[in-house]
Amino acid sequence: MRILGALTLIAALFGAGQAGAEDWQARAEKHSVELADFSFGAGETLPSVTMSYYTLGTPQRDADGHITNAVMLLHGTGGSGLSLLRPSFGDELFGPGQPLDLARYYVISPDNLGHGDSSKPSDGLRAAFPRYDYDDMVEAEYRMLTEGMDVQGLEMIVGTSMGCMQGFVWGEEHPGFARRLVPLACNVIEIAGRNRMFRQMIIDGFEQDPAYAGGNYAEAGDLKRGVAIWANALILAGSNPYRMQAEAPTREAAVDQLHAALERFTAHPADPNDTIYQFDASRNYNPAPRLSEITVPVLWINSADDFINPPGLGDPEAKAAEMPNARFVLVPASEETRGHGTHTWPMFWKDELETFLADNP
Repeated sequence: MRILGALTLIAALFGAGQAGAEDWQARAEKHSVELADFSFGAGETLPSVTMSYYTLGTPQRDADGHITNAVMLLHGTGGSGLSLLRPSFGDELFGPGQPLDLARYYVISPDNLGHGDSSKPSDGLRAAFPRYDYDDMVEAEYRMLTEGMDVQGLEMIVGTSMGCMQGFVWGEEHPGFARRLVPLACNVIEIAGRNRMFRQMIIDGFEQDPAYAGGNYAEAGDLKRGVAIWANALILAGSNPYRMQAEAPTREAAVDQLHAALERFTAHPADPNDTIYQFDASRNYNPAPRLSEITVPVLWINSADDFINPPGLGDPEAKAAEMPNARFVLVPASEETRGHGTHTWPMFWKDELETFLADNP
């Protein structure tokens, strides 16, 4: 089983399946590119880094052979390029006349550095793998596009959670490369407070597990304490209290639902080193001081039931106003929304995206 995005898995566990859904993952083409002599911001280097990615649609090229109709999707922490090719996302966006109509756009969905089939600690270096951060991940995405794909500009970046934050990094580090930014479910302030504490719980849970052995454990499942902390933390962080109350209105139902979710998590534990790196990669993130440099159109959407990005924290409306062409939207909480995972259910925000694209063709 391929692990879903860590912060969206809970939505899949508690959400219903979709009848008649399109299998976008099966339709996608998988590719990879090798990036030679990759330098990390902290000074470490690797002779080569692999970036794996998936594509849907048909590329259009200019006279120089550069792809001109690309849209890049950026997944969340612990996910992969397949995370945003699930029916809940693709069925609302990829079809004829929909916002990311594959007859118009060439969709690129990478496994980000440290994730999926791209280079990561579990490939062999384990805890000796360079400690990448979001800047390094964005640089790997940039080199993947420009060196490996003949993409010198994007029509749009749509990013969820970690990908949402990386969208803001893109806007500052590579201004104008993407004509439009659609960050979903994140903030623009330093990762501190409860958000960092939540991440540190997971990091400490693995690193302090007696079986961690400095990163040289035999099997992920051997770290029973770390896996339990990881699973419980994600269930809480990904939850929508209104939806969970409706689905588990009694004490017995709540306990049963929790235990069922824990069984699903622990049956397929994430690799501890990979997870530690993934959750720590946000440590240097803080685009707030430079937001005014992001001049392309931005549609920033959060949801009111998001445990990780609660309404009002960091005053996102004021932060959006610092960008000359940005709009902040807060999806109201309900028994139907998916908590932090609302970002991968366009049924709650597709109308905003349609308006945004009409206003910024």
